[in-house]
Amino acid sequence: MKNMVYIQSGGPTSVINSSLYGAIKEAQKHPDQINKIYGSMHGVEGLMVDDLIDISKEDPEQIELLLQTTGSILGTTRRKLPQNIHSIEYQFIIENLIKHEIKYVFVNGGNDSMDTCYKLSQLVKEMNLDITVVGVPKTIDNDLACTDHSLGFPSAAKFVINSISAMAKDAQCFAVGKIHVFEIMGRNAGWLTAAADVLPEDTRPDLFYIPEVEFKIDDFLKEVKEVYDRKGYALVAVSEGIQVPRSGSRVQRVDGFGHAQLGGAASSLCHVIEATLDLPTRSVEFSLIQRAMPQLVSKVDREEAIATGELAVKAALEGRTGKMVVFKRVSSNPYKIRMELCDVREVANAESVITPELMCDRTRFSDKFRNYIRPLIEGEVDLKYENGVAKMAKFNYYKVEK
Repeated sequence: MKNMVYIQSGGPTSVINSSLYGAIKEAQKHPDQINKIYGSMHGVEGLMVDDLIDISKEDPEQIELLLQTTGSILGTTRRKLPQNIHSIEYQFIIENLIKHEIKYVFVNGGNDSMDTCYKLSQLVKEMNLDITVVGVPKTIDNDLACTDHSLGFPSAAKFVINSISAMAKDAQCFAVGKIHVFEIMGRNAGWLTAAADVLPEDTRPDLFYIPEVEFKIDDFLKEVKEVYDRKGYALVAVSEGIQVPRSGSRVQRVDGFGHAQLGGAASSLCHVIEATLDLPTRSVEFSLIQRAMPQLVSKVDREEAIATGELAVKAALEGRTGKMVVFKRVSSNPYKIRMELCDVREVANAESVITPELMCDRTRFSDKFRNYIRPLIEGEVDLKYENGVAKMAKFNYYKVEK
């Protein structure tokens, strides 16, 4: 078995395809060890239903465009595999791995995807199959354990920081201003929301509210009013995962991983402000755009994503299995990281959140936090455009014969 398969899973990022690019480029250097480079369509589901494509046949020009292509070129899924690795779903996966002579499996995703990675690595080991399984990290939430940061987070943070900076200048234009509430992704972790604290004092949010700190609506209203009375407007950054009073009786939906589908915190808080304080508001929910903006990709993020894909392939060729690539920070100034491998079991379903030493009070962050963020968002990338629009890779999706 000398083929490899690459899986993209969970929420996309603006550099998820850069990791795939790195893996492809490294695999092409080893034709004696890797014959075909396959992609599993829509995450692990492609392996379950035998829906694979042959990336080896794709146009080299389109492979290069992966570096500026957002979304998951192979499609994605939030399907969580059963806890029992002997269930029928795993049987289908193993049958297709054997059928297509796949020796190397790469799982690119976040916490739940690393759970999939761990389960697959355990199963092939139990079955004594000569298959290696390696995790490639990504998530804009930055909540992966064991690593300094997660791929995709730096670029999403750069988007949040620049967007709030621009909107802050807009908010300052009016004699009678509004309370602007920015809702930012991150689920149970406030990393992405807190990133805006690196902005200069005149454009950074006045208040931050993250899931790691208990949210109290009375304190929130008091703090917002104090800022508005003092400045004539206010900028408030909130994580989507904070527990706020919600209007209406909307049913809480969950995704395939069992996570609640979030959104609407900013809108709900604006309703409360207007009803309680009688002050003008504007809610801004960045939503999916914060993870899908090629123009604000961090050069550091892209380069590390490529290097991660490369290292994952090298590790697999060495027989390292049940591992995930992680970053260990050596220094922040100058910025330097060391790339290592850790047991994927330590990452699966674990979360990294903002700890007290990274905060100076309940709505602001410390110099230690800002020094952590700053180097991650450094550097700009050059994009190829056509008629004013950034070009995106277009695959032909050559199906692997079933």
